[in-house]
Amino acid sequence: MSFDQVLSAKQKALEINLNPHIYGTFAEIGAGQETVRFFYRAGGASGTLAKAMSAYDKDFSDAIYGKEEDGRYVTEERLKKMLDHEMSLIEQRLNHETHKDKLFFTYANTVTTIDFTKTYKGHGWVGIRFRNDPNQKEYNEIIFHVRFKETSAQLQQETLGMMGVNLIYGAYFYNDNPRRLLRSLYDGLDNDQVEIDMVNFSGPRFAYVDNRLMSLQLVKNGMTDAVIFGPNGKNFLPAAVLYKKNIFAMRGSFRPVTLVNVDMLESSLETFMAQEDVNEEDTEILFEITLSNLSSDGEIDERDFLDRADIIGSLGYNVIISNFSEYYKLVHYFTEFTRNSTKIGLGMGVNNLLEVFNPNYYENLPGGIMEAFGKLFKKNVVVYLYPYFNKEDNVLLNAENLKVNENLKELYKFFKFNQRIRDIENYNPAYLDIYSRKILEQIGKGEEGWEGNVPTGVAEMIKDRGMFGHSTTYALN
Repeated sequence: MSFDQVLSAKQKALEINLNPHIYGTFAEIGAGQETVRFFYRAGGASGTLAKAMSAYDKDFSDAIYGKEEDGRYVTEERLKKMLDHEMSLIEQRLNHETHKDKLFFTYANTVTTIDFTKTYKGHGWVGIRFRNDPNQKEYNEIIFHVRFKETSAQLQQETLGMMGVNLIYGAYFYNDNPRRLLRSLYDGLDNDQVEIDMVNFSGPRFAYVDNRLMSLQLVKNGMTDAVIFGPNGKNFLPAAVLYKKNIFAMRGSFRPVTLVNVDMLESSLETFMAQEDVNEEDTEILFEITLSNLSSDGEIDERDFLDRADIIGSLGYNVIISNFSEYYKLVHYFTEFTRNSTKIGLGMGVNNLLEVFNPNYYENLPGGIMEAFGKLFKKNVVVYLYPYFNKEDNVLLNAENLKVNENLKELYKFFKFNQRIRDIENYNPAYLDIYSRKILEQIGKGEEGWEGNVPTGVAEMIKDRGMFGHSTTYALN
């Protein structure tokens, strides 16, 4: 088989069925036995299928996998319970000596498809636990979350089945190339049929895999518009992180994070947190990097991406990678998971706000800039503006004296009057002379003097790990 050849789901199922070593179980809840039926129909399934089941009734399902106290069954926790239970049964019931050449697996999914009124399109969790070496004691695992886009339950079921076959096939035939494996999940499918917004690889076969890079691949390949991961590098389900939360987001290149970024965040949060019904427990803080920012020099430099992510993580913050060049798309994305009373804060500098008020960014939007602003400045959305000192004119630019296009002046005044654009008052004037591009240039040249312009510990990390082109060889010349 050539590298680029794409097999159909039926062909993949048959190839797996004809492999004498691959053997396992299927447990599918919520949409029927959509994956396993491909294996039944392909023929030769008796050598692959140890068991296939669907536990639709909650009481029966609880008796098998345990009761969910919160009443939620379409969760990652439920999926893992299914994988744990089914794999333990394989190990209990099949003698290892008799089946010593078998590559055991258990595949599971728990999903809910589109509802009767078609207002809720549905979502689900899909995963596989498997061995790629019969002598291996530990199992490998791939788990991901899907959001259905199709408007028919039957179509969603078919899509789920194909994606399940692609996962099982990829686990065995592409496990040496996780990027290829990830792309193969869409074999025979289009991005407008289903979205994968979270994935995690684990186990000895994937010990070298950085799941943040897998998240990046999801956005890069158009499988989703945004991904979120934490300080420890673990990928999060956006809905789980953002659901009913107040959100404060700050966009930037963060090459590297500077004292200006920290000052913008802390001074903005002081005002943001002072609002009614806002506190630390129910607020999610996100450092956002856009895909266009990561690929500003052409191809994405993955080492550079990880350097930025590591520094943000060292400061204890979550990162969101998005494909939203325009801010209004980011806000619209947030509102998918929040309530009407949710507060959303955006920290940005003067140059960022000027871009927001640039009509050229909205030429392809039917409603133009007015439509964009209607989505951006929704109820409870506030832009916190960090000032900029213009050395040429010796002027401090802020919301009071910022000049926008003549035809947008009144609109700007409207948002400012209604407190949708607010100046950050308690900024540190000493930081206004810090520029990330200058710091990056100094780092690349091995110069001294930039260390005091980044948060504590960041300079040491950059030097120790040779981030952003830092090299001690410059200092020796």
